[in-house]
Amino acid sequence: MIQAKTKTKIPILTIAGSDCSGGAGIQADLKTFNAHNLFGMSVVLSVVAENTVRVISCFDIPTKIIDEQMLAVYEDIEPAAVKIGMLGSKEIITCVKENLLRFKAKNVVIDPVMFAKNGYALMPLENCQFFKDEILSLADVLTPNIPEAEFLCDFKILNEEDMKKAAIKLFKEGAKSVLIKGGHSKDNTNDVFYDGKEFSIFKAEKINTKNTHGTGCTLSSAIASNLALGKEKHEAIKLAKDYVYGAILNSLALGKGCGPTNHFFQYDKE
Repeated sequence: MIQAKTKTKIPILTIAGSDCSGGAGIQADLKTFNAHNLFGMSVVLSVVAENTVRVISCFDIPTKIIDEQMLAVYEDIEPAAVKIGMLGSKEIITCVKENLLRFKAKNVVIDPVMFAKNGYALMPLENCQFFKDEILSLADVLTPNIPEAEFLCDFKILNEEDMKKAAIKLFKEGAKSVLIKGGHSKDNTNDVFYDGKEFSIFKAEKINTKNTHGTGCTLSSAIASNLALGKEKHEAIKLAKDYVYGAILNSLALGKGCGPTNHFFQYDKE
């Protein structure tokens, strides 16, 4: 009999929707966790029938099953960080909030997923204020893109100063720190981070590709990964942005629409 070489890895959790085409949602999160050599776990909130072209339908998981998934994870393998994605209903928002408080979740990164690439509303618009009231304060890092930040803040974001203004507003509304993602900007993809005291600008050039499906999910899960690895917020965001930049630069030409990023680009053979 051969003795097993037992090892351990840092556990991390994604609480989000499932993307059957594998580019976004829980599938992207788990790939990101694996790329960071972490042990990924998941709590499925919604099942989304989508691909690189369109969202066909969405089914929300009953909250009883969400509660039981959370219990199953936390009673056995406590995660070092949590990434939260799509929250499809007020009932799910409340359920996730109660479980985060119950289990004293740490290093919580919330990506307020509101729209799919084709504009499909993954968070009903009438739930926006409820989202802010109920769960924003549990975000150690909140990561809206510009359209999401515009909707959460109720004003247009046209430049870097507007991004700063939005970050301050969301911080005052409860988030412990805010990263406004600049991927929708015309000139660059600079992100603005506000920790409640000062701003940091994470700069990056635009990459000429349509294959960006799942970049928001990937960035937030990469931030959570680095927090789980013990990095402080600023470094966690910088490392995550560098990782996503590489994943987009080496993106995959799959599907008929916006193809996925390449989560394992570091391991590609030339």
